[in-house]
Order: sequence, then C-alpha cells, then structure tokens
Amino acid sequence: MKHFFLLAALAALVLHLTGCDPKTQEAIIKTGNDILNATTSNTTSSTLSNADVIKGLKEALTVGTNNSVALSSKFDGFNKNPLIYIPWPQEAIVMKERLSQLGFQSQINDFETSLNRAAEEATKNAVPVFVNAITQMTIGDGFAILNGNDTAATHYLREKTYASLKERFLPTVTDAINKVKVTSYWSPLITNYNKIPGVQKQNPNLNNYVTDRAINGLMTLIAQEEIKIRKDPAARVTDILKKVFGAK
Repeated sequence: MKHFFLLAALAALVLHLTGCDPKTQEAIIKTGNDILNATTSNTTSSTLSNADVIKGLKEALTVGTNNSVALSSKFDGFNKNPLIYIPWPQEAIVMKERLSQLGFQSQINDFETSLNRAAEEATKNAVPVFVNAITQMTIGDGFAILNGNDTAATHYLREKTYASLKERFLPTVTDAINKVKVTSYWSPLITNYNKIPGVQKQNPNLNNYVTDRAINGLMTLIAQEEIKIRKDPAARVTDILKKVFGAK
C-alpha cells in the first residue's frame, strides 16, 4: 500500500512538471527526492526489529571481546601495546622516582613487565566472563545504542558490567600474578624503598591495580573493534552484523 501511494504521488509530480516554469520544476523534483528518501528510510527501519538490534549489539560485543582477548592475551599483548600498557602504579610514583635515582631502574623495568605479563595471562580466561555478561544483558534502548556514538555499545557494557566483571576477574588476575611471580619483582623494591629514612611507606594493592588496568585495557580494545564494525563492512563477519549495521 505504501508503494502504491508513493507511485501515485510521483506520477502526480511528473504530470505537474509539464506546465511549470524551471524554478517550480526544480522545487517539485526536490519534493519527489524527499519522498523517496523518507520512504527508503522508513522501509529500512521497519525491517529491523528490536530483537534484531539487541542480537546485533550482543553479536558485535561478542566479536569485539573475542578479538580483544586474542590480541591482549598473546605474548606482549599488553607489554608492547602503548594503548593498554600497564605502567608503575601512579599512587607509588614517588617511590619509583626515588628507586630509579638509587640505581634500581633495571628492577623497575622487570617489575613493570611482570604487571603486563600478569594481565596477558589473566585475559586468557576472560572470554567466559564477557560472554556471560553479554548474554545476560537486556537492552531496552537498543536502537538508541545502535544510533549512538561509535563506542556506545562498549560504554553500555562498561557501565552495566564493570563491577561484576571485576568481582569475577579478580581471582583470575590474582592467579596470574602468582604465576608470573610479580611479587618476586615487587618485594625487593618495596623492601629497599621502605628502608629509606623519612619516606612514607608504600604498598599498593597490586591485585586490584592489575585487575582494573586489565579490564580497562580490554574495554579499550573492544571499543576499537566496535568502531571497526560500525564503519567497515568487512568487519561485519556474521549475517546479523551485516543486517543490523548495514541497515544503519
């Protein structure tokens, strides 16, 4: 029925063109184009159900998390990626500067590398955590996320799941810290620093620090993956991604 009215409207416009001056004809042609564009837009929107959008968003996040975990969990995935590299804890930066002055730069480097090795090790087990978080999502505003900024889905995932992700991720990071022996690099540094007269004793919670930075690093990579899916048709590797993001 919509197509019938569209054709009737266009036919009327064409007939009207024959008796008009050039300016009026130009205005009528513009009106016809507006009708076509509006109809095409409505048709595209109507082909996407809310269920399609939700499924597409979850699929985008699943693809994004899988790719991000693969990138971050490989050797040097954190350590050689400046976007997600985990540096010396900022709260203890004075300690780092003082130890560096005392000739401990090599040990400092080894410790920072161990932090990143822990994150790489921990993220090997991150997929089930993210999959569970994604499958449990209910997205009432799916179209708003779809039509939001380039990282709207990642932002939604962060806002809705960060606390539960951290709770479930912390034991994995703790195991990784033990596996790569982070404390064996940290203990001599903290011991030597705390022996310096007059310094404020330092002992940041490394488990929490690596956990937060590991999750933030993964979110950064997921955001990159989301941007690719939104902008690059080649990154839409499943039918639902092509349908949802292609329609947009």
